[in-house]
Parts: sequence; structure tokens; C-alpha cells
Amino acid sequence: MAHLLVVDDEQSICWGLSQLAAALGHSVATAASAEEGFELAKAKRPDLIVLDVRLPGMDGLTAMHRFHEMLGQTPIIVVTAYGELDTAVAAVRNGAFDYLTKPFDLKVVERAIERALRVPARRAEPAPPQAGKDSSGQIVGASPAMQEVFKRIALVAPSDACVHLRGESGAGKELVARAIHRYSRRADGPFVAVNVASLNPSLAESELFGHVRGAFTGADQPRKGLLEQADGGTIFLDEVADIPLATQVKLLRTLEHGEVLPVGAQQPVQSDFRIISATHQRLSQRVAEGAFRHDLYFRLVTFEIELPPLRQRRSDIGVLAQHFADILAAKNGWPGGPISAEVRSVLESRPWYGNVRELRNAIEHALVLARGGAIAPEHLPPPTPPSITTDSIREETIAKMVRQWTELQLAGAEQQAADLYERLLAIVEPPLLETVLRHHGGQRVAAAQQLGLHRATLRKKMQQFGIEGRE
Repeated sequence: MAHLLVVDDEQSICWGLSQLAAALGHSVATAASAEEGFELAKAKRPDLIVLDVRLPGMDGLTAMHRFHEMLGQTPIIVVTAYGELDTAVAAVRNGAFDYLTKPFDLKVVERAIERALRVPARRAEPAPPQAGKDSSGQIVGASPAMQEVFKRIALVAPSDACVHLRGESGAGKELVARAIHRYSRRADGPFVAVNVASLNPSLAESELFGHVRGAFTGADQPRKGLLEQADGGTIFLDEVADIPLATQVKLLRTLEHGEVLPVGAQQPVQSDFRIISATHQRLSQRVAEGAFRHDLYFRLVTFEIELPPLRQRRSDIGVLAQHFADILAAKNGWPGGPISAEVRSVLESRPWYGNVRELRNAIEHALVLARGGAIAPEHLPPPTPPSITTDSIREETIAKMVRQWTELQLAGAEQQAADLYERLLAIVEPPLLETVLRHHGGQRVAAAQQLGLHRATLRKKMQQFGIEGRE
């Protein structure tokens, strides 16, 4: 049996955690302030502390230092209803065992308590050098989904682990990558961002690895590649799924040995960098399709963070809109002011297929039309339709697959390259079937009717792709 100390000024939280501790066979003491918590800890040493961030008097993060001075490395679970990225990072840096956001599921707290009592506490780490605050690059969000993103950034930033970010276009993947770099021990080093999809496939290797003089026609001068430019810092490879297969082999060797071999060079160059990769695609699916090497996948996806689309965190839309309005008004010398409830309601009703990037553009558009006055609903641009169009499928999917087919042919894998039609169907059909089935609550009959398929055909395709449903 362990003894727990709960420090929280909400009586309901104290009561709920007391009941949970008792059910787990532990004793518990509760305090409404940090100062009261210190006195209780002196009277009976706790085996675990559950500590709120916002308290009357001394705040929870400051109290962590006092508890560590008093009790050594007693594990502390930090809880908060007002999580920000800085708070999550500070809690983890100060040695918090875990960081939970309210309202929380008691099952989640139970697992955290069991782990904390079983695993030795973390020691506080020295804070990394901090760059000046730049609100334009701030990650904004108070929704549970974004609190989980903040927590994962805080956990992974101090390490050198490769991080993979997954999310739709415009969801803020580069902002997250920059935040990981800013809170890492590499913060004083360079941050090099490159969109792989924008690189010329025939020059991608030279752009990433550099080249020596005379390596190819037009290489009149040696050039340091982006991987070497990131030495001592972080390189962010956006749309990493678009790296040509031949270049993937070379990148894997670089990650394994910490060496960059410029095009045309005989000797590699040592380079110490951290890779953060990102894509709007499912990289695991690209591996299954044979378009991405499985060994490189496992090196890049050491730690994954999924960014939720804006439509799945609607409670953040109003806060983000005000954040962008304040930044853009200050930047352009326009009068600032609060966004009205009417405008917020309109913003929150939109699907935002372009995510945070589309919201920012909409606010800037509205500010221009408002001409210094308050933003009204009529100042907002029309909503952007979904990007799932014939053109986008042709340009973003089919064109890529044709390029990969050509690469496979050049590599002598004609048999693997011959199933282009089936591979395209394997990409398009599963999400279509899943979406229609979800719309009809998993009912196969209704889904088959909308799809224009016989029930037996739909059942066969569901079995083929491992999709569940019911008659």
C-alpha cells in the first residue's frame, strides 16, 4: 500500500482521486494549496504526488521544486485544465513523471499512478536555451487533442529520437517540428526545412547530400547539401513519402552511420543532425505498396505525433481566429479588437479542409475587407471545398505512382511495376468503402446500394481489405 498526496483546489478532483486511491488499496491526503501540501508532506512522506498547475498562492510548477527539495525524487503527476506547450515542456523538464489534462478519465489516472509507483522517478533536466518569443510561430490550442500533442512534444524534444509527424495539409506540421527543435538541446543549431515534394526528382539526391565539383554536367562548384547544412541542429523533411527509392537507400545509410556522401565524392562527410519527417499520407501504407523502404520507415518513425485536423478540435477555432487577428492587425498596423460571437459561430460551423492555414488566410482576407473595422460574417471568404477532386487524385496520386513505376522499371523490377492499376485501386477503394459504411452505421445493404454494388461484391471487397461491417 502506498501513500498519495493530492494537491488541487477543486474539491471534486480531490474527492474523485481519493476514491480511486482507496479502490486501489492506497491511502491519500488532500490539500487545496501548495503550502498546505508541504505541511502534509512533512507530517507523512508521500510515495506519489498528484499536483495541479494552477493553485491559489504558489503555482504547481514552482511547488515541484520545493517538493523535490523536501522529498528527493518522489514521483509527481502534474494535472491541469489550462495546458499550453510551455507548461507541458516545463512540467516534463522539472521531472514530472506524467502530465495529464482535465477533464481526465480515471482509468488514465489509474494507469499513471500504477506506472509511477513502479518506475523510478525522472530527474529534472536543465532547461534548453530559449529563443525569443515569437507569437507568429506559437502553437495555439486548448482542446484535449492538442493537449496530447503538447505532451508528446515535451516528452520527445529532449531526446535525439527521429520524430515522424502525420497530419493533413495545413495542420501545422512545420510549427510542431520547429517547437521540437526549440525545446531540444540542439536549439542553438540550425533548423533546415525542406519540402521533398518540391524537389526535382533527378536533383533530389544532390539537394539533400550535396555534390563535388564536376559530379555532373553543370556542377561547376562544390555544394554543401541540406543534410550537411543541418549539422548540429535539425532537418525537417516534409512530404518524406516522396523521396525517390534510390535516394531512400542513401538516406538510410546516412542515418545508420552519421555520414553524408556528396554526389561524386569518394569520402563521406561526418554530420550530426536530428531528422523530423512529416507527410499527409500514411507512410505504413506506402511501405505496403512497395513505394517506401520498410527499413527506412522504422528508422524515421521512432516516435510519431499525429496532428488532428481543425474540424476535430472545433473548440480551438475561436481561439486560433483571435490569435491570427491579433498578429495580423499588429503586423499591418490595423486596429485590433475581439472577434464577435456571430463571426465565431460562422467560423466554427465551417469544415476547414485546409485546416489552420486556411483559417489564417480567411482571417487575413476578412481584415483586409473590414478596413480597420470589426470583422463581420460577410468579410469572410467562401469555404474551401474538399481537396478530393479528379485533378488532385490525378496529380498527387497517379503521377507519383507513374514516377515510381518508372523507377522500378529502371531498377529491373518489371514484375513489381506491372500492377499499377491494382495498386491504384488499393489506395482509392478502402477509404471510399470505409467512409460510406461509416455513414450508414456499418450497414452493408445501405452502403452497397449507395455504392452501386451487389452485396456479395461489397462483402468480398470488405474481406479483401479487412474492413468490418454488418448485414
